[in-house]
Amino acid sequence: MNLAEHDLEVDLETQVGDRRRIDIEVGFTAIETKKSLTSIAVLRDAERQLQGYVAARTEQVGQSYVGILTDGAAWRAYRLQGSELALATEHTLKATRPDGEALLLWLEGVLCTQRDIPPTPAEISRRLGATSASYDLDRAQLANLYAKNANLPTVQLKRQLWARLLRTALGTQFEDNDSLFIEHTLLVNSAEIIAHLVLGIAVVDMQPASILRGQRFDQAQIYGVVEQDFFDWVLEVEGGADLVRTLARRLSRFAWSEVEHDVLKVLYESVIETDTRKRLGEYYTPDWLAEQVVTEVVRQPLTSRVLDPACGSGTFVFHAARRYLSAADEAGVPLKQALEGLTRHVAGIDLHPVAVALARVTYVLAIGRERLISDEREAIRIPVYLGDSVQWTQRQDLFTQEQLVIRTGAGNQLFENELRFPERLLEDASQFDRLVSELAELAARPRQRGNVPSLKPLLNRLAVPVDDHASVQRNFQLLCELVDEGRNHIWSYYVRNLARPMWLARPENRVDVMVGNPPWLAYRHMPTDMQKTFRTLATDLNVWQGREVATHQDLSGLFIARTVQQYLTEGGEFGFVMPNAVLDRPYWDGFRSGRYLDPMGQVEVAFKGSWDLRRIRPHFFPRGGAVIFGSRVGLDQAQRLPRETTRFTGKIPRGAHDWRQVEAHLQRSGAQLTLLSDALLESPYKPRFSQGASLVPRVLFFVSPQGGGPLGLGAGRTAVKSTRSSNEKEPWKRLPALEGVVETEFIRPVLLGESVLPYRLLAPRKAVLPLEGTNILGVDSQKIEAYPELAAWWRSANEVWNQNRSSELLTLTEQMDFRGKLTSQLPGTARRVVYSKSGMHVSASLVESPNVIIEHTLYWATVASRDEGMYLCAILNTPTLTDLVRPLMAYGKDERHIDKHLWRLPIPLYDANNPVHRRLAELGAIEASRIADLDIDVSSNFVALRRRIREWLAASPYADELEEIVVAMLDQ
Repeated sequence: MNLAEHDLEVDLETQVGDRRRIDIEVGFTAIETKKSLTSIAVLRDAERQLQGYVAARTEQVGQSYVGILTDGAAWRAYRLQGSELALATEHTLKATRPDGEALLLWLEGVLCTQRDIPPTPAEISRRLGATSASYDLDRAQLANLYAKNANLPTVQLKRQLWARLLRTALGTQFEDNDSLFIEHTLLVNSAEIIAHLVLGIAVVDMQPASILRGQRFDQAQIYGVVEQDFFDWVLEVEGGADLVRTLARRLSRFAWSEVEHDVLKVLYESVIETDTRKRLGEYYTPDWLAEQVVTEVVRQPLTSRVLDPACGSGTFVFHAARRYLSAADEAGVPLKQALEGLTRHVAGIDLHPVAVALARVTYVLAIGRERLISDEREAIRIPVYLGDSVQWTQRQDLFTQEQLVIRTGAGNQLFENELRFPERLLEDASQFDRLVSELAELAARPRQRGNVPSLKPLLNRLAVPVDDHASVQRNFQLLCELVDEGRNHIWSYYVRNLARPMWLARPENRVDVMVGNPPWLAYRHMPTDMQKTFRTLATDLNVWQGREVATHQDLSGLFIARTVQQYLTEGGEFGFVMPNAVLDRPYWDGFRSGRYLDPMGQVEVAFKGSWDLRRIRPHFFPRGGAVIFGSRVGLDQAQRLPRETTRFTGKIPRGAHDWRQVEAHLQRSGAQLTLLSDALLESPYKPRFSQGASLVPRVLFFVSPQGGGPLGLGAGRTAVKSTRSSNEKEPWKRLPALEGVVETEFIRPVLLGESVLPYRLLAPRKAVLPLEGTNILGVDSQKIEAYPELAAWWRSANEVWNQNRSSELLTLTEQMDFRGKLTSQLPGTARRVVYSKSGMHVSASLVESPNVIIEHTLYWATVASRDEGMYLCAILNTPTLTDLVRPLMAYGKDERHIDKHLWRLPIPLYDANNPVHRRLAELGAIEASRIADLDIDVSSNFVALRRRIREWLAASPYADELEEIVVAMLDQ
């Protein structure tokens, strides 16, 4: 490995003091090498040695140090946690297939030495995402800081306000936990450092407090980018400044001035777990789609005021800003007027404090360094605000009796006191921002505890109406009390941001265009308190469709109805990315009507069309997507969503982000939507397929034949022993195997999920099953006594079951025939189609042995002919089937189990008189014959075998024809 090729300045045998020498020193990293780290004793001794080096260097340079231990194969990176050394990240170089590039990437993430890394989505993800060494190190350092300081009043306050905002919109769907707060802190601090680097500011030379409080931005008169927020608590704790310096050094490796995307959403998605984002309804839009929606709706960029009411990391804001600036350049608008106009014409709101921080930096990226450093520019304020666009609550953090009410939690009880600002103070938003900022600054100045100075000079200077002086003075007194309690530093940010959505909702301030991707969250995934509020608001707005379809209804429809009502001017247009179900599912009918009733006044929209995106591969959301377009209209002018749509088809290349990269791979065509009813969402094959028998725990059923010994066993008898597996669960995995002799007729072949490949079966397993004809021989039945060897085995199995089962509800016989899943297979039929239960891809094959038993990890159905079997196999094994089912699948874990949604596709019954059906049967038979002849190692892992066969099928000369037939038949 040639380190010199990676711009590393390497010092060997560096003197530490006390005659100790570091083997290798690179920047702020000490590397200690050993011949082998496989011995625990050697490893612990090396760790003690490295701890001394890291502690000494940390004290000498006043900077956080990293220590690496390596024997060439194992690479372990450590940080100090207090006075102890703690492992933060590690990498192993495999001896059989060493991946040098992966090791260099890991090392570079630790050492932070490379420069001018292009800030592409791929590089951001792999160098800063949750799988990178950089992330492991920084998160470990930050987690240690939080653990030591979580009880400080200022840290507690910011954590509480952060949680309050997210819970306001998402109830208990939001989980308030340390891990998420730490990850959000890391993301926001990183984004604020990136904001400086975009402008070419050398953050490695700045004081950490100056970075996170945005002092350079204030000096440059660029307001609203970086300011005190929930996540600058790191500045108030020992060791926090060191973390900021480390982040600054790490992020300075990238050439941020070259950004062409909303890369911060890539950073967010690569740090926050997928399950967490799903739970919060966070599905970020691809850049190419946001760009096209903005182009479609913002037809007059220089005059249209554009708002994204759920801006997330700022993707739509980014493209709306770029569109405005391009139009300004074409029109020859001077830079001063262009930037002033931009901030009046493109804005964003989001309730998520992390999203807001990222979106503000994304807005800066859209403007670009050259414009921001120009001498022609004057002061600007980035118009991205923290706020609740839906306004879920009627009491917390919004107007009450013509006042903006902010609950502060001053005093001994949380949420005890309130800041109250008269509504008229918000008429001039910039002036209100200035008033609140100066109040917070004055409250934080040194003074005698309990002493509240007069505000008269400030109020006169800012021309605050005399009638409001007393109210402002009371607010100032409360801010001073918050300072005395150590609970300040955040209220200016909190109040100013929550006020802006209220200001935008005034009739004179409403916008001309709304774009975005509202939160997707199904009613069934909302907590109880959120469901209650959702139902009330949805009923008021005529988008509630009744209990029978309640579980399917989605937050996104209510979000659009509410935001159109509050922020869009009459005649204003909108374009929103939505779940595909909005186009044709019955539970969206109220929304599609365009008529939203409300106690405050009727709201009507005229829908103008839609884009059907579900045929694009791969899917970029967990569910199929769509875009809807429309405008707000006057009373009695509502227009339903048209049945005509624009359907997008095609495959997006991996790594494509811009429209110019995607355009050539997508086709658009007109299509007619078929409005579906719940009754249509089921194939007639659904009731014909059944799940196999519950032959678990397997140790009591599945066996391997054993030798009969030198004297043999006699005809009709077989020695057997339980087959064991590494996948066994407790308590069964620690129990001894059963051994014995069983009459051969009771050893039956059984197909497991892992026995089935596309078009091909592996050898079935063998299981002891007490089956006589169509009956199960119970352990106490008289009939079983006719088979003494089986009776002995079955009594032993029952004894083990009774001693170790988790519930006494089922006997072993009842377990194996749960819901009749075993006896329903008896007697066996000549032809059955089976398909796998778990996984994202279906594997199906034809079974032509009536003696085989089907286990519960498979589904099965009898078919009337071999042609019908091949017809079904052709459909089920088609590679595109997963893409067709995925839009129908639910959130969360269910998304991985295709079996629960497969028969929601309109797969018709086989018709021998239908030429398309006959052709599918013919193609299925051809592919089955070719797969049967495929040379495969049947001892390999079944997952790898399935993958290989799917690859082979995708390359088959019949693949395109099969896909075309199946898509035409099923994608309705």
